[in-house]
Amino acid sequence: MKSIQLFRLLTIVCLICNFSCQIDDGFTNNDSQNTTSDTFSQFFGNEISRNFLGTVIDKNHTPIHGVTITIGNKTATTDSNGIFVINGATVNQRFGYIKAEKAGYIHASRSVVPTNGTNKVTIMMLDATVTGSVNSGSSEIVTASNGSSVSFDGNFIKEDGSAYSGSVDVIMHHLDPADEDMPLQMPGMLYAENEDGEERMLQTLGMLAVELRGSGGEDLNLAEGSTSEIKIPVDASLMSIAPATIPLWYFDEINGYWKEEGEATLQGNMYVGTVSHFSFWNCDIPTKSSVLCLTLTDDNNAPLANFQTSITSSIFGTTYGYTNENGEVCGYVPDDEILELNIFGSVICDTNVLLTQSIGPLINDTNITIVVPDNPSLVQETITGVLNDCNGDAVTNGYVQINYEGQTFLDYVTEGNFEFQISRCTNSDNNSFSLVGSDFSNYQTTESLEYTFMSPITDIGILNACFSQDEFIQYVIDDSIVVTYTDFIDVILGDDRFVIYKTTNGAFLADFPTQIGSYSVTADNFNIFNFNVPGSGYIFTGQENVTINVTYIGNGVGDFIDMNFSGTFLNGGTTRTIAGAAHVRIDL
Repeated sequence: MKSIQLFRLLTIVCLICNFSCQIDDGFTNNDSQNTTSDTFSQFFGNEISRNFLGTVIDKNHTPIHGVTITIGNKTATTDSNGIFVINGATVNQRFGYIKAEKAGYIHASRSVVPTNGTNKVTIMMLDATVTGSVNSGSSEIVTASNGSSVSFDGNFIKEDGSAYSGSVDVIMHHLDPADEDMPLQMPGMLYAENEDGEERMLQTLGMLAVELRGSGGEDLNLAEGSTSEIKIPVDASLMSIAPATIPLWYFDEINGYWKEEGEATLQGNMYVGTVSHFSFWNCDIPTKSSVLCLTLTDDNNAPLANFQTSITSSIFGTTYGYTNENGEVCGYVPDDEILELNIFGSVICDTNVLLTQSIGPLINDTNITIVVPDNPSLVQETITGVLNDCNGDAVTNGYVQINYEGQTFLDYVTEGNFEFQISRCTNSDNNSFSLVGSDFSNYQTTESLEYTFMSPITDIGILNACFSQDEFIQYVIDDSIVVTYTDFIDVILGDDRFVIYKTTNGAFLADFPTQIGSYSVTADNFNIFNFNVPGSGYIFTGQENVTINVTYIGNGVGDFIDMNFSGTFLNGGTTRTIAGAAHVRIDL
């Protein structure tokens, strides 16, 4: 897939008949791209509060649980399905930044322009596999199997700016635009600030991710004044459009967008450039662009959810997207070019295109409403139901996952009710689907349930999420920052005391008597309670005033220990609150 990236933006939509186009005042006029800005964030708009529902997967499309997700001022952790839910995150009208971190993977992220409804994203994390090692004080080159390479002069620094001496592990990943998974793997989106402070959409000809780790696992970078030569392969399918020189862009991991810095020269099938620091580096052709927002409806003006759309540019190739629950899909498209729009159902039926239409050329942000005529190859299905927790109360923070024809569709559950809309092929022999409901707050799910479509509406009825995940630790800081761990939790049960230890980075440690009861954590007793505060580091015993309630202690290996805790602690001279619970399996 040669890519500009189609992603969901604002859900402000004006309903326009006869496929006509109109500027929506909710968008920023494209003229702003011609104005040099002192502060690039001026393009982002005002702060707003939005909800997010996302999936994190690895290169094999397997869900990754235990990933820490951060959006604005909110933090959550993916569950056993690789799903995260974050409500009320503070983002901007035209820009939201989602970060994903887990030990064993390189830093991952997604940038979007948030919709008014639930924002659904997918992030594919790449393994932090060491490509090669170098040593400080030595000039060396690390080369990957595909020919991409990085040179080093031997001068490195730690995150605090101090010099580093010792061995350096080099983690490298080449991202190829011809790989259909690249849009899921790359950080942010192809949205950038050029050297003049202007907004640009990018067409990538290849990316190189580089992370440097010290012998203790610490993040490193090039020392001030040092440079590295990078070589990035260009796929054969892109050589015809590859310019002799191309701007280089690096991904700003703090702010979530690309920044122009330097250029690369085409040497054979490699772009070669010089860089002074590392994150992701990107060889891109920039262009002015406009936001195109489509709303798909049927003949009765009802929104068509989960329909696939594609936009094809003769220069930038084809990109894809799915409509949301309001029938909307939005993204950046290049200006001054006639584009081809194709519309498909939720699944492709005999490769049939439901509608093909020319759009553009555009010079401003544009909304278009398109009526998709009924097609005999498709059946529209609506799936409804109620998701309750184990007490029979409506789930207020959860999701329902439907699997059909190898595809997974998610719907957020807020007040217990859910409603899906998907389309399926009339001539398909498969008229069954599976469904799982999850209570995200309590880490409980339904079983995986099989159903048959009862066209046009399949009423599931009432589901109860009563199956617990194996183990978890979850706590909330200041009633707003949620921290959850579901893996790498070690529990040792002794005759006198038990220990709970979140092994990765020592993020959580509890050491208490092997006895049901309430315990205080202060500087004058032996009870230990250490925990990680996102953005602040670890809080250690002696700084807390926390009460631990041990409510259950199992009989041995394989059984569980249950505890909850609440109280206050000092953090940089400020008193903060903590409240949480642990349901953990005994290992030794």
